[in-house]
Amino acid sequence: MKVVWSPENASKAYIDTVKSCELYQESGVAELISAMAAGWNSKLIVETWSNGNFIPRSIGLAIAARHTSGRHVCIVPDERSRSDYTQAMSASNTGVSSPEILVGEPEEVMSELECVDFLVVDNRRRDFARFLRLARLSSRGAVLVCKNACAKTASSACKWRGILDAGKYRVVRTAFLPVGPGLDIAHVAASGGLGSGETTNKRRWIRHVDQVSGEEHVIRTT
Repeated sequence: MKVVWSPENASKAYIDTVKSCELYQESGVAELISAMAAGWNSKLIVETWSNGNFIPRSIGLAIAARHTSGRHVCIVPDERSRSDYTQAMSASNTGVSSPEILVGEPEEVMSELECVDFLVVDNRRRDFARFLRLARLSSRGAVLVCKNACAKTASSACKWRGILDAGKYRVVRTAFLPVGPGLDIAHVAASGGLGSGETTNKRRWIRHVDQVSGEEHVIRTT
């Protein structure tokens, strides 16, 4: 089973997030993340949050979950963060539903989540790689987003193949988007997983890294 892009869901989530976050002086990150999560029809959306993070991104993900009839989970490090997050979401007055909140270390909380298909982590957190490494991703594919990834470190801050469980997941493509502080994004599939129509034909994969931008492309030959 493959991830299928839905332009309709993406457009609706984007527009709703623009309306809900118009009072925030943001850079468009919330709208973009919301559109991606909804466009990929994500059923389990997970994000990490700690004091000092912006709320609009959570609002955008909540809107995406509404459009996909999905589950939205926010992971915070401690009870104080839980309280601050709950208050901030309530004070936003956007009318969106607050997500489920899990408190704890990556090893504790990620074991409770299965079939994650959209995961947003913060590059400024020292434990961001642990969340990615411990994530139990959906067999149909997943989109991983590392926010606050500045352009200078985009090619090294998220070495996706080194972070993900070796051999368990296959990185299909990666991209760095200079939106806000920067977004490093990876589309991941389960290793050995075959999409529709790929049960018998063998394919060869060619990996190419742009030496200027650091962007990695994985090309499938016929």
